[in-house]
Amino acid sequence: MTTPSKEDVVRELAPEGVLRVVLNLGNPVLVQGTADAPTGVTVDIAHEVAQRLGVEVELLTVGAARDAYAALVEGRASLGFLAVEPAREEGVRFTVPYVQIEGVHAVRPDASVTSSAAVDAAGTTIGVRRGSAYDLYLTRTLTAATIVRGDEAHEVFEEQDLDVLAGVRQPVEAYAAEHGLRVLEPAFQQISQAVALPRSVSDATATEVDAVVAELKASGFVADSLERAGQVATVPA
Repeated sequence: MTTPSKEDVVRELAPEGVLRVVLNLGNPVLVQGTADAPTGVTVDIAHEVAQRLGVEVELLTVGAARDAYAALVEGRASLGFLAVEPAREEGVRFTVPYVQIEGVHAVRPDASVTSSAAVDAAGTTIGVRRGSAYDLYLTRTLTAATIVRGDEAHEVFEEQDLDVLAGVRQPVEAYAAEHGLRVLEPAFQQISQAVALPRSVSDATATEVDAVVAELKASGFVADSLERAGQVATVPA
């Protein structure tokens, strides 16, 4: 494969001299702050990629992964951050994962379920955020339980008095502590988060961005960014 010049990569990702990046504010492990002033590891990676390309960066913030995916597919952004899921590969292409987080279940203290393995049972209802990585994962792996989708997993869990709440470990643990729920172990999913590019991007450009992400992991850039943000997550080898 021919190595593209920086100009070639800029022509694909930032043709007007601006790298448009979509950030999902709904994942507090990866982005914190506000829509006007986001912070976190995804923000740091976005600025680093733009700096290496010699372009400005424009941050588009959304509230859910499904909206970040739509921004990439619809051409409103040329770089984003999503969990690697087969259902998304029709519209985007992924780099190597830069961080790994966990999906967990939580139940009320009097629930008979004692482990995440016992959740997939007939009659069990599970609240998820619509279009999230764990929604897509549970949709393709559960065989008996019923998934109930909402704009926010905890809202549909409460409003419809569901049996199980599903989500990313850190916010689920915080919600469980506040509302007296019990988090089930082990985690039901290891969620690999990667940089996402539109499917139309060339193989050469995708390979270049992939190499940057790999370097940012190996150099400690990602781990240092997570530490500054006060977040705990695994940086895959």
